Amino acid sequence: MKFIGIIPARYESTRFPGKPLIDIHGKSMIQRVYEQCLKANLDRVIVATDDHRIFEQVEKFGGEVMMTSNTHRSGTDRIAEAAKTLNLSDETIVINIQGDEPFINPKDIELLERCFKNNQTQIATLVKKIKTLETLNNPNCPKVILGVGQQALYFSREAIPHIKGIDKKNWLSERTFFQHIGIYAFRYDILQEITRLSNSPLEESEGLEQLRWIENGYMIQTAESNSECVAVDDPEDLKRINKKFFS
Repeated sequence: MKFIGIIPARYESTRFPGKPLIDIHGKSMIQRVYEQCLKANLDRVIVATDDHRIFEQVEKFGGEVMMTSNTHRSGTDRIAEAAKTLNLSDETIVINIQGDEPFINPKDIELLERCFKNNQTQIATLVKKIKTLETLNNPNCPKVILGVGQQALYFSREAIPHIKGIDKKNWLSERTFFQHIGIYAFRYDILQEITRLSNSPLEESEGLEQLRWIENGYMIQTAESNSECVAVDDPEDLKRINKKFFS
């Protein structure tokens, strides 16, 4: 079984145009993500982009990169195109690695890989215990309910499950809630299948593409991470990262 890490990277961003190329203490963000991935147990790491500036930057630091269409609706669609170009076998595991996490923990990538020791695993992703009410109530931090064997039952931007009769400020003391960490791994054949699906009602309601897969009967296995997620969504995040890691 081979594990291929693909980092989707686009130049256009509503909140932070050119984000993959921003300088973080002497290196572009895409280079920092790429170098972290090289520390994981991956057979290959590739950047998939639709912008010649990102393409040239990756080539400059010696990374592997390929051009993809500029019409993709999501990073999942972009990595599916890249994977198809590579002519991979159905058993290959394709890992979609977020291009805005310059300090991604390589062990998290390996956590996902271990999910595929079970031959029935189709898709895998990570979750993390929620420790603060701020995260629990933040719609930009999707939550997930897990079933037996840590399979994902549902994802929501709301705090789920609801605890009847308990004030919301006390929910964290009543049960464990999980936040979804947006890194995915797919069997190659499953990746190609899900990108052919039409948008689903739950996906449209929540704005979460993984609900399309669940609505269509695909199973999502999860693994629990304890890593701190350090993502760059806007210029303020960049300031915080520079202060935390390089001041």
